[in-house]
Amino acid sequence: MINMSILLPIKGTKEAVTLNPSKIIALGLNYRDHVKESDFLNPAALPEIPTEPILFAKTPNTLVGDGEAIVIPDFIRRDYDFEDIRIDYEAELAVIIGKRCRNVPREKALSHVLGYTCMNDVSMRNFQTTDKSGWFRGKSLDTFGPIGPVLVPAADIPDPQSLHITCRLNGKTVQDSNTSYMIFSVEETIEFISKQITLEEGDIIMTGTPSGVGRLKGGDTVEVEIEGIGILRNKVLDTSEVRS
Repeated sequence: MINMSILLPIKGTKEAVTLNPSKIIALGLNYRDHVKESDFLNPAALPEIPTEPILFAKTPNTLVGDGEAIVIPDFIRRDYDFEDIRIDYEAELAVIIGKRCRNVPREKALSHVLGYTCMNDVSMRNFQTTDKSGWFRGKSLDTFGPIGPVLVPAADIPDPQSLHITCRLNGKTVQDSNTSYMIFSVEETIEFISKQITLEEGDIIMTGTPSGVGRLKGGDTVEVEIEGIGILRNKVLDTSEVRS
C-alpha cells in the first residue's frame, strides 16, 4: 500500500506527528563534493557549482517509513531495455515546515521550521538522465522517499549546519560528511523557495546529498544516519526478482 502521509514519532516524547505534505521540494547538487561526482547527469562535462539552489520535486507517493521497503518495480526491466539499470541511494537532511510562509528572509527562516529528520532521495538514474522533462519521474517512483525514524523539534537542533551525516549500505559506510558542507544553508534555501513558492505546514524540503552516492539492488539494506536524529533503515525489494 502506498503512503500519501507518514506518521513520525517526535523524539523525546510519546507524541507523533502525521506529515501530509502538499509538496516535497528537493535540492540538487548542494554539496561541492557531490557536484564533482555527478558526471552521470551529463557525461560530456561535470556540472558547475550552482549559483542558486537547483530545485526539483518528489511526490508524496514516494514516502515510506523506517523499516519499510524501497521497492524496485518490475516494469523497469520488463518494459525497457536499459543496458545498465542504476537506482541510487542519497542520504539527506529533511526540513519539515511548521507554518505557512512566503517571502521569508533568511534571518527568520528557522522560525518556520517544525523539525528535522532523515530522508533517502532514492533516484532512478536512467529516467533522470534520459527523460526530456527532467528529473521528475526518476525521483518520484513509489517508495523512493524513505523518511524517519523520528522528527526532532527545531528547538532541539538550533544549528542544522553542523550535523554529521552518513549512509551505510549493507553495513559499509558509503557516505560520510557534515551538513556544514552544504552550498546553500537551510536558511538560504527556505528564503529562496518561499520567494517563489508558498510553503505550507507539513511541506518537506530535502537539502541535498554529499558524495558517495551509489547503486541499490534487491536484498540490500540502506541506512541513513544524522547526528541528533537517528538511523533510517530500509531494505530493498526488487519485484522482478520476486516474480522470476
